[in-house]
Amino acid sequence: MIEKIKLYVDSIGRYGDSPFVYPVYGLGGIAEGFSRMCAVNGGTFMLNKDIDEILVEDGKVIGVRSGEEIAKCGMVICDPSYALKCKIDKPLNAVEKIIRVICILDHPIPNTKDIPSVQIIIPQRQIARKNDIYVMMVSSVHCVSKKPYSIAIISTVVETSTPEKEIQPGYDLIGKIKEKFVKVSDRYVVTSPKERPAGLFISNSFDATSHFENETMNVLELYKEITGKELDLINLPE
Repeated sequence: MIEKIKLYVDSIGRYGDSPFVYPVYGLGGIAEGFSRMCAVNGGTFMLNKDIDEILVEDGKVIGVRSGEEIAKCGMVICDPSYALKCKIDKPLNAVEKIIRVICILDHPIPNTKDIPSVQIIIPQRQIARKNDIYVMMVSSVHCVSKKPYSIAIISTVVETSTPEKEIQPGYDLIGKIKEKFVKVSDRYVVTSPKERPAGLFISNSFDATSHFENETMNVLELYKEITGKELDLINLPE
């Protein structure tokens, strides 16, 4: 806990008034940054292609198939949705369901001094639940909407047969909603890594949190598993 508080304090003011960093133009900016670095280092992209099969031979990944086209490789890194589509489900286990609601607002979240972005956690004990409810909001300053619209996302772990009713405290918090998009999905985690073909690395599904801490730790764990060493973010190559 002390380390997390220290991280929070050290992060305040580093990139603006918030301790959190959110990419301009939305989370797609992360993938775009990766694709640029990949291309610079000789990577090849197959655009507008889905994966129909992860090709395995003698227990090892040898490539992927999209329609009639095959891309050969010795390693595949993917999230559970790709593995499940390719009928590689033995390493994975559905541990819970997550509800996420994307809400379009024409106003900032009330009682937040009209700040353009906010991260709110509604504690489970405050609302008689087993899990917290997460609320985040971004706006035109992040180039994800035009003025005066904002995008709020509410999420939590599903505990009942009426998931949307569970996030009512989040609805009450953000005020009037212009439009909303509700999705309930299974969250998968890798519980049997030995069941994977050699060369296949699968991340966990996103959890309900909106600050991506657990996802970041999962990426660091995958990096170590793939390369055999810790990721050094201090002594970066030129």
